Amino acid sequence: MRIAVIGATGLVGRKILQVLEEQKLDISDIFLAGSDNSIGKILRFKNSPVKVISVSQVLSQKPDIALFSAGAKASRTWAPLFAKEGCFVIDNSSAWRMEENIPLVVPEINLQTITKDTRIIANPNCSTI
Repeated sequence: MRIAVIGATGLVGRKILQVLEEQKLDISDIFLAGSDNSIGKILRFKNSPVKVISVSQVLSQKPDIALFSAGAKASRTWAPLFAKEGCFVIDNSSAWRMEENIPLVVPEINLQTITKDTRIIANPNCSTI
């Protein structure tokens, strides 16, 4: 599985990386994107260094899943582009909350609202999830 974390250098992005490590998922590739100020920074994932790259560079890698935690503006700009490439987007910002045709999901409550055709998934609050 090829995973992208958009907003990887922020507080929530770093927590996402920690949770991904703890879950021991079968991740073949991980791509970390950050703001222009963060590009080139090195983060660690599973004890290996991973360089932060631009969102456009991550998009060109065609990840299977992109976990967005970069704010509503970035999500509105980039999530549809990832979705168009067939990527599943899980967004932690407020961008897609209450948006028609985009499920607002709390996994333990309404996971069934996600279909095989769902490409963008919103959540009610990143700290809740």
